[in-house]
Amino acid sequence: MLRALISALGWRGGIQGCAFSSQQPHLTPTGLLSATELISHWTAVFEKRGIPEARESSEYIVAHVLGAKTFQSLRPGLLTQPLTRWQLRYIQELSSYRLQRMPVQYILGEWDFHGLSLKMVPPVFIPRPETEELVEWVLEEVTQRPHAVGAHGGPLILEVGCGSGAISLSLLSKLPESQVIAVDKGEAAICLTHENAQRLQLQDRIRIIPLDVTLEQNWAHLLPWGPVDLVISNPPYVFHRDMEQLAPEILSYEDPTALDGGEEGMDIITHILALAPRLLKDSGYGWDISWV
Repeated sequence: MLRALISALGWRGGIQGCAFSSQQPHLTPTGLLSATELISHWTAVFEKRGIPEARESSEYIVAHVLGAKTFQSLRPGLLTQPLTRWQLRYIQELSSYRLQRMPVQYILGEWDFHGLSLKMVPPVFIPRPETEELVEWVLEEVTQRPHAVGAHGGPLILEVGCGSGAISLSLLSKLPESQVIAVDKGEAAICLTHENAQRLQLQDRIRIIPLDVTLEQNWAHLLPWGPVDLVISNPPYVFHRDMEQLAPEILSYEDPTALDGGEEGMDIITHILALAPRLLKDSGYGWDISWV
């Protein structure tokens, strides 16, 4: 996953008619352009500026303005239909943010994760594809170990560092009898998890607690909610010395505390490993993706 973080995430001027100019990229085209033409244009602009995933970025932005999740899901007729001037201006505005290396997830304000549509706002950590793998591993383990259930007939899960709530809410949606305790020290993360839980109508099965697990005196706040069946986390584990190598999308917009694992990448992980035995049932177990 570190490799993925380091590598990514991870307007020709004097416009005449449908022509573009690279000298004045901020001008809105005066001609009526189709979605396909705009994709080609913005892909070229992004590539020239060194923006990663240039075509994917332009496709997501155009699709979003046209009311679709992906460019591939657009109705065929919309691909060649001229866009309105408002749509052209909106695409230009969103594309200008991408030129500033803002992640597409923040630009769109939402992102699909494991079948759920989650709100995304900076600086809350953006869930990666590897995070979806963690959810799959946990679901598989719960299926193979049906004895690991809580008082409500499903597992009681503790997530340390909930971020947007992606992991907790995905597990709640797939495990109808489960309950989750989600903790994070970041106010923005706590607020976003609350909002996403409300959006997905899962708020009755999740308790969201602002808490810094690196402070041992805070652990007492979790003891009344235990014992738990699972402890899961996608903790910060990037070596501090490697932080400067991360892509601008990460360094400029995402919360560095969600990535910086300290000198050896283990600062948060060691606290989680110390906390887990105090909260886990004898049959419980823990998951993280620290070394993916």
